[in-house]
Amino acid sequence: MKKMVILAGLLTCIGITAQAQDTKTEEPKGKAIVQVFGNFHAGFGEQNTDMGFELDRSYLGYEYNFGNGLSAKAVIDIGKSSSVDDYHRIAYIKNAMVSWKRGNLTLNGGLISTTQFNFQEKFWGYRYIMKSFQDQYKFGSSADLGISVAYKFADWISADAIIVNGEGYKKIQINDGLSYGLGVTLTPVKGFQIRLYGGLNESGVEGKANTVNMAAFAGYKHSKFTIGAEYNHMLNASFAEGKEQSGYSIFGSVKVAKFADIYARFDDLYSNNDWNIAKDERAAIIGAQFKLGKYVKIAPNFRMSMPKADGAKSGYSAYVNCYFGF
Repeated sequence: MKKMVILAGLLTCIGITAQAQDTKTEEPKGKAIVQVFGNFHAGFGEQNTDMGFELDRSYLGYEYNFGNGLSAKAVIDIGKSSSVDDYHRIAYIKNAMVSWKRGNLTLNGGLISTTQFNFQEKFWGYRYIMKSFQDQYKFGSSADLGISVAYKFADWISADAIIVNGEGYKKIQINDGLSYGLGVTLTPVKGFQIRLYGGLNESGVEGKANTVNMAAFAGYKHSKFTIGAEYNHMLNASFAEGKEQSGYSIFGSVKVAKFADIYARFDDLYSNNDWNIAKDERAAIIGAQFKLGKYVKIAPNFRMSMPKADGAKSGYSAYVNCYFGF
């Protein structure tokens, strides 16, 4: 752990030294953050009773740029309870952070976005339709309390390090352990990017094992299409010794008009010795997205879930996802 802390410190020092002479100022300015995710869905076959309108999530916040690279952001996340018996909306503080950017260096502190799958989520590009693989199958949290540092060494390589509580943004710090992560992003040619990440989440509880996450991603983004693939592996899931989860996700999209594109994705989640067989599955989605002006998107899509448990039947559903945001 000390090595990762030292590395984070080195990245910070390198960036501060390299940018110390940059004194360019900029005017302070702020902007509101409003994002609303909703859908109408209908199931088929075994899921034919699952039908209705749904408000998935709302993000409300404000971001202010003080100038000289310093900014602050606060965002409230209003979503559903994880309990199937609770249909009330629950509000969480998703971000409450301060950022400092100077040249190739970026520092973040507070309740920040984590770096475990943030890159893959942005590359996927359809978060309001479906979460990226690691977020969908709970390999980690999208935000947490701590600090992160990123530095771009050259056009083709950048690195980042993060230290957070490891319990996400919906819980207070209960255990004493911390979560550490280190990522490297490579851009060997324009449009083609590779992302490697490794992280360790300390259990902080005697008798429980530390959770280890490893991820590899490669993708190519063109003005007309996007394609990406990721592989993820987690050791000691939920801090349980010997329980492993793995999976991969392949996705792509094609722009068919200025206001429309087609997308598809396939996920495969599995566990060692089938310990998580009740939740292991293959899943597929295919659909289209239409941009109705600057702030609204509508995305009809068809989904298929193929559970791996013996006797479990595949599920089929149709969705119309909607997004409003600025």
